[in-house]
Amino acid sequence: MTLYRVRHRTAYRYSTAVDLGQHRLVLRPREKAGQTTRRFDLRIDPEPDGLDPHDDAFGNHAESFTLDRPHTALVVDAQSEVEVRAPAPLMLSVSPGWEDVAAFARRDRSPEGLDALGMVFDSRLAAGQAELADYARSCFTPGRPVLEATEALNRRVFDEFAYDPTATTVSTPVWRVFAERRGVCQDFAHLMIGMLRSLGLPARYVSGYLRSADTAPPGQSVGLVGADASHAWVSLRVAAPGCDLGWVDFDPTNNRVPGDTHVTVAWGRDYADVAPVKGVLVGGGRHELEVAVRVEPVNDGY
Repeated sequence: MTLYRVRHRTAYRYSTAVDLGQHRLVLRPREKAGQTTRRFDLRIDPEPDGLDPHDDAFGNHAESFTLDRPHTALVVDAQSEVEVRAPAPLMLSVSPGWEDVAAFARRDRSPEGLDALGMVFDSRLAAGQAELADYARSCFTPGRPVLEATEALNRRVFDEFAYDPTATTVSTPVWRVFAERRGVCQDFAHLMIGMLRSLGLPARYVSGYLRSADTAPPGQSVGLVGADASHAWVSLRVAAPGCDLGWVDFDPTNNRVPGDTHVTVAWGRDYADVAPVKGVLVGGGRHELEVAVRVEPVNDGY
């Protein structure tokens, strides 16, 4: 078990005054198996008259607020303490065949199955396509255990796509990432989700953080791409008749199954559902954005 202190600071500077701003934040880490949020503190400058905390359709914690007085800057500073426990090692070869998982996803009418059904269908940023299905089928051969196949796809994306922060923006479509073979963690998550959905498998987008790269004990290396920023990965629901392993995470940016180096904030169909900070403004002109993320262990689980 590792206890992390997480800080996520977002600062906007506007070229002209914003007269009205309506904002939504998704910054509080989730409560889930293997993760407990001990403390969450949110500070906003200018301070709004009030916050509307609520859970969204996916069970994520969100806060909404309105700033209805002129301002030329906005700073959102979220600080958390989160306890993370590493999951048990996966038994890849004993998971059900991927075709059985895809077929069951269409007919499972349990509450969990109905929640997962929405993750089978296309979303705006993570749509299944024939080209993506063809790419994934090299890993998803007939009858192959679904976790073994997904781990192979996770590794293939890692091997064949280059991490390049200059190649894309948050709105770059999946087809372009696939064609150019480069992008960042959001792109690789959308890409892999599109591949899984193109085979009929329920896959969702997970947002969160990685342990900061310079916090490893002496002689060890965290070595994760995407640290000190918001990170993204993929979760697959593994359920078939007589077997329900729940949701299993994969990080194609780092070719690993997330463990106690990953802090989960939220999940949804794609990035648009879980953007850490977004809003609608009246005024403001151009803006400059600065984001800083720090994830430090309070006690070390190594």
